[in-house]
Amino acid sequence: MNDIILQTDSVEREPHSHSQVLFVLILTTKYHFSLFRPTDIITLDMNFYYYWLWLVFLFMLPYLEQVYSNSRPSFVNIGAIFTFDSSIGKVAKLAMEQAVKDVNSNSSILHSTQLVLHMQTSNCSGFDGMIQALRFMETDVIAILGPQSSVVSHIVAHVANELRVPMLSFAATDPTLSSLQFPFFVRTTLSDLYQMTAVAEIIDFYGWKEVITIYVDDDYGRNGVSALDDALAERRCRISYKVGIKSGPDVDRGEITNLLVNVAMMQSRIIVVHAHSNSGFMIFKVAHYLGMMQEGYVWIATDWLSTVLDSTSLPLETMDTLQGALVLRQHTPDTDRKKMFTSKWNNLTGGSLGLNSYGLHAYDTVWLVAQAIDNFFSQGGVVSCTNYTSLHSDKAGGLNLDAMSIFDNGTLLLNNILRSNFVGLSGPIKLDSERSLFRPAYDIINVVGNGVRRVGYWSNYSGLSIVSPETLYANPPNRSSANQHLHTVIWPGETTSRPRGWVFPNNGKQLRIGVPIRASYREFVSPVKGTDLFKGFCVDVFVAAVNLLPYAVPYRFVPFGDGHKNPSYTEFVNKITTGYFDGAVGDIAIVTNRTRIVDFTQPYAASGLVVVAPFKKINSGGWSFLQPFTPFMWIVTACFFFFVGIVVWILEHRVNDEFRGSPKQQFVTILWFSLSTLFFSHRENTMSTLGRGVVLIWLFVVLIINSSYTASLTSILTVQQLSSRISGIESLKASDEPIGFQVGSFAEHYLTEDIGISRSRLVPLGSPEEYAKALQLGPNKGGVAAIVDERPYVEIFLSTQCTFRIVGQEFTRSGWGFAFPRDSPLAVDLSTAILQLSETGDLQRIHDKWMTRSTCSLDNTEIESDRLQLKSFWGLFIICGAACFIALVIYFLQIMLLVRHSTPPESPSNVGPLQRFLSLIDEKKGPSRSERRKRNGDEISPEDQLGRQPKRIQRVMAA
Repeated sequence: MNDIILQTDSVEREPHSHSQVLFVLILTTKYHFSLFRPTDIITLDMNFYYYWLWLVFLFMLPYLEQVYSNSRPSFVNIGAIFTFDSSIGKVAKLAMEQAVKDVNSNSSILHSTQLVLHMQTSNCSGFDGMIQALRFMETDVIAILGPQSSVVSHIVAHVANELRVPMLSFAATDPTLSSLQFPFFVRTTLSDLYQMTAVAEIIDFYGWKEVITIYVDDDYGRNGVSALDDALAERRCRISYKVGIKSGPDVDRGEITNLLVNVAMMQSRIIVVHAHSNSGFMIFKVAHYLGMMQEGYVWIATDWLSTVLDSTSLPLETMDTLQGALVLRQHTPDTDRKKMFTSKWNNLTGGSLGLNSYGLHAYDTVWLVAQAIDNFFSQGGVVSCTNYTSLHSDKAGGLNLDAMSIFDNGTLLLNNILRSNFVGLSGPIKLDSERSLFRPAYDIINVVGNGVRRVGYWSNYSGLSIVSPETLYANPPNRSSANQHLHTVIWPGETTSRPRGWVFPNNGKQLRIGVPIRASYREFVSPVKGTDLFKGFCVDVFVAAVNLLPYAVPYRFVPFGDGHKNPSYTEFVNKITTGYFDGAVGDIAIVTNRTRIVDFTQPYAASGLVVVAPFKKINSGGWSFLQPFTPFMWIVTACFFFFVGIVVWILEHRVNDEFRGSPKQQFVTILWFSLSTLFFSHRENTMSTLGRGVVLIWLFVVLIINSSYTASLTSILTVQQLSSRISGIESLKASDEPIGFQVGSFAEHYLTEDIGISRSRLVPLGSPEEYAKALQLGPNKGGVAAIVDERPYVEIFLSTQCTFRIVGQEFTRSGWGFAFPRDSPLAVDLSTAILQLSETGDLQRIHDKWMTRSTCSLDNTEIESDRLQLKSFWGLFIICGAACFIALVIYFLQIMLLVRHSTPPESPSNVGPLQRFLSLIDEKKGPSRSERRKRNGDEISPEDQLGRQPKRIQRVMAA
């Protein structure tokens, strides 16, 4: 036993692994059993043997616990760097102290090892933070909590990388603090990358396109605004103006005032404030003084404001300056554990200090480190350090750098931190691949009265919603626009109406509105001689629409073109994208390639490409009566007359004496019957049911054909007919003749790129006079076969040129609109004004004022054949043909049944079935029993009998 005690003493002096503990257990058991003689052991009962083993185990259990506890140090040191007197620091200090107490009082974690937290203030100074970090390195600090400031985190992260000490920041939100540059940096709060995405989605949700950002000019502010700029660009929004303010506790009110005066003269009314609390409150105070917290403005503050609102009670005068602002707050689920801790917090602080989200993250960060250290020791990790040798050769500075050491097992502890997965006060604590918290989410709150109200949530999982993110996690993610919702917001000025988000800048700058100087068709737009003014249809529509806007629009017209030829409208529109023009007014066609670079208003004039060609009049001749039908229609109609006659003859031949006789007589009967149906003057009666059905359908077909023929012939003989060898764009495309187009029009690009017409066939023309001359000359004399141009130009051209007409259909559908830069709010408001002009009739009155037309331009009937074709009647012919076919099938089936069942016995034996079939068709059908009774006068009178006889017999008897 003395040997064992000595061994125990030696064990107590040095840490042991699990294998060493097992070795001691085996050695001790062997020693106890060696006390028995071999002969005694043989005589022992097995039950007694097991009982003795159990006693040995119980005897060694306290010894094993002592060995296991001595494998861990009695305490471990962790450090914390943050600003003690800040809104975040006050809460974080108390939260971390309470977390250390809870960890040390919990026997299930760290066991006999005590967690010792050393706190140092950085005063939001990068230099102070670096000094405090170096002081920690002189001790056995194995993890650093913080820093709070993103600026300090950038500096301290370099120290942590060199000395391999994990650094867990519960408040540094700078998105550029990445794990690639700082592998030992772990973020236990939410990155501003997600917060700025939430801000961008709010802006996009309300339909705003431009914002102004005011930020503190340091790493935290600049990098946060840069993330917002990227998030807005993904949603076709942008930051129109951004301005930085000096960081630090001393904020110059005059500097803030000048800044906000400049902001007030900008176009956008959406202002995002990403600053610290001291400068942020100054911004709102000055904005309230300048009247910028009134209706029309939108103020969005990042989570710096919600942190202060959750931590302290602000004075009423300060709350008045924040009314209507939207604020983001890091979302933490309302769990029972959080409620219990909040109650405990209120007891500790007496209600003087509120608990914010950063305090919750600080508390969870301590637990995260504690669990990682516990796993670290369980894996055999040892707190050992090696002197930092890189600076040993530098002795001249007098700095005590020899005390710094590298944490040998820092990577093992870091890996345990990254693998952590538990539920804390702030929610699930799990790190993603970027070493940030899993599933970030924010509350969106609205400052109203003396407090705040939550209007919704944002999560990286499903976007904006009025349902908590925890509920949405149970369903598949849905980022569709229809699934994005927020409650009603009370905006500045105590209004619930969504602010428009922009006004015209009050900076004395006028919009440069480009206007083309045309060489032709000056009815649309033209300069007023001797002035800077313009007139025309397009200009009048623009001025009328601007006058309907609920705000003043300062603008001036800037000419584009030399006036000798029509300018290129593609180049004209491109001037907007370069910023040379703020907008464009004129006869600008809305086409696909232009909509990709600018935004157009609602079309104020309908437009589309048409073909203009010469025509000649057609006089009716001696054979005009043949023109209503095409030759093929005549042939098909004649064939059906003969076909229907044959069908009726087949159906009536056996039962009707009028369809019997010599072959010549029967052939004449067929022709006479079929042709007489054209005038509904046929005299032959049809006695069979099938025959009557065929005749009924055929008479309906004849009625339709006859009526159509009469109407078409009347039109040919009474209405003037026009003819052109060009029938439309398709016939023009199939030919190889030259085609005219207007200089500067998009018709050239459309004909070559979309239609596929060779550019060599296109002839540019600049005026209506050139149009007329080219069409009169024709393609054989240096002119053109036709002209392709937009309908408004063609209507004006035809108002004075009555020898040309539009041929074919309008083959493009577009319109004219005013062009503005992409996402310009003016384009939307002017579209509403144009619709109002259209509803009141003012747009039509402006149109009639500038584009009055003569009588000949009204006769723009499309030139195409008026002749009736088979395609207009194919349905009737199919119905009639089907009726004839069905009747014949039924009739032949009846004859075939007669062939099978009623063959007379006196028939010659060499008569075949086909001959018998044909003979039955030609055979006169005998009278039925009812017909015999009728002949005997049993059922009808002689007068009725006379009525039933064929008309031929009646005439003979009458004679």
